[in-house]
Amino acid sequence: MASHRRPKQPSRTRVTVLTTAAAAAVALSANAANAAPSEKPSKDEVKAKVDKLYEQTEQASEKLNGAQEKQDKLEKEISTLQDNVARGQEELNELRDSLGLAAAAQYRTGSIDPSVQLFLSADPDDYLDKASTMDQLSSQQVETLKKVTEKQRALAQQRSEATEKLADLADTRAELAKKKKEVQSKLSEARKILNSMTAAEKAALAAADARATRASERSALSSAAAVTGRAGSAYAAAQSKIGSPYVYGASGPDSFDCSGFTSWAFAQAGITIPRTSQAQASAGTRIYSQSDLQVGDLVIFYSDQHHVGFYAGNGQVLHAPRSGTVVRYESIDNMPFQFGVRI
Repeated sequence: MASHRRPKQPSRTRVTVLTTAAAAAVALSANAANAAPSEKPSKDEVKAKVDKLYEQTEQASEKLNGAQEKQDKLEKEISTLQDNVARGQEELNELRDSLGLAAAAQYRTGSIDPSVQLFLSADPDDYLDKASTMDQLSSQQVETLKKVTEKQRALAQQRSEATEKLADLADTRAELAKKKKEVQSKLSEARKILNSMTAAEKAALAAADARATRASERSALSSAAAVTGRAGSAYAAAQSKIGSPYVYGASGPDSFDCSGFTSWAFAQAGITIPRTSQAQASAGTRIYSQSDLQVGDLVIFYSDQHHVGFYAGNGQVLHAPRSGTVVRYESIDNMPFQFGVRI
């Protein structure tokens, strides 16, 4: 008689493992299916992220401009100090030479006056104290020694100042390198995101941008009143650069960043204003109401004042917006307005 064995049933543990694995697989598949449509951000999301990166780039760029300006100033101050030290050392050497000639003349006569010996002391202060009590110096000799002492003190002070400024310059150069790296990193990230877009998406963004620019230009030109004086000359110079590319750190005449554009334009009118947007924010009379703005006024944006442009009338600004754009008109409402500045 044949033997009929019952098939071996899987253990409870094995069933649990298999069931759990199957459930996990189903869940992963469902999640993947649900996530798939949202993996690629929308065109508006890409634009918002890129705009934010460009804003951060400009923040870093203005700090970069500030560090560059500080470096230039320090280099000039150090050069002046070093020139002063060199001239002062020559004058000191001449004074010492005159004392040496006096000693040589006395030596040739067979004796050196004790006062001249004290002249040649390594410590003029100590010498002056001793000489005044010994009444061994003529008024002319006392005056010469005072000049030596004052010159030594001045040289010591100037050398100390130069040393401090050289240390400050080293720190500033390190900050400059850091800011350059930060700007380049943000730009690289923005370009990477833009390059991930399709040609059609890029074209749509460019077309929308161009439409907005044309509308702003028509609005500004339709209401712009004649601007006179130096402000008018500066604004006219700014208009002559419409279409020039934005390049961070550039201040003309062929490319600009935001504050480089405004400072260049005022320079054409014979007016020197600070290089950075933050410094330009304090370069004139502040105007807090948009309704009080006049064509040619500077307009400051963002709470940290990292962007500046010209007011162009009818709620429009003329500015160098950001990397990848050119000098153009744009609505004042596209950025958080802080105040105007009338130079």
